[in-house]
Amino acid sequence: MKTTKFLIAIFFLTQGALSMAKTLYDFNVPNIDSKEESLKEYKGKVVLVVNTASRCGFTPQYKSLEALHEKYKARGFLVLGFPSNDFGAQEPGTNSDIKKFCDVSYHITFPLYSKAPVTGEKAQPVFAWLTNEADPKQTGPVKWNFEKFLIDKNGKLVKRYPSKVTPEDSAITNEIEALLKSSAS
Repeated sequence: MKTTKFLIAIFFLTQGALSMAKTLYDFNVPNIDSKEESLKEYKGKVVLVVNTASRCGFTPQYKSLEALHEKYKARGFLVLGFPSNDFGAQEPGTNSDIKKFCDVSYHITFPLYSKAPVTGEKAQPVFAWLTNEADPKQTGPVKWNFEKFLIDKNGKLVKRYPSKVTPEDSAITNEIEALLKSSAS
């Protein structure tokens, strides 16, 4: 009986360790057109993951996110937008509505993904990983729309920025510059 309990404990500890070893590239997610995509296609790139909303006080950050994406994309950087209606019902539209809004209002060219929760038990797996497993020093729930997660070329979480830190803030741009100069291991 003790051996069985020991083996069960080892199994759960091992599962936790394997889970902690994940990178951004381990996820498949539906894009804004509901087609499943592997994030492996971004391997070797620096990525800024952002939970977005169309009717938020931070929505104008779309403009800065697009500018950031355009400025650094030739060097291996991109923004990934993940719409969510978790905060103040500020993303009530469908994926089609969101896509149209982003195109017409901000001419977004960076990838957008299907609207899904980023908090709680129903949080999409990418955000469950980012907020619980990616880096033990940066855990905790997403607090509002336009929270940002900077991922290095190896798919690991480097920094997390609250909504009020704008995409053009030097805290973000300096870190992007440093990551773009570094080599993927």
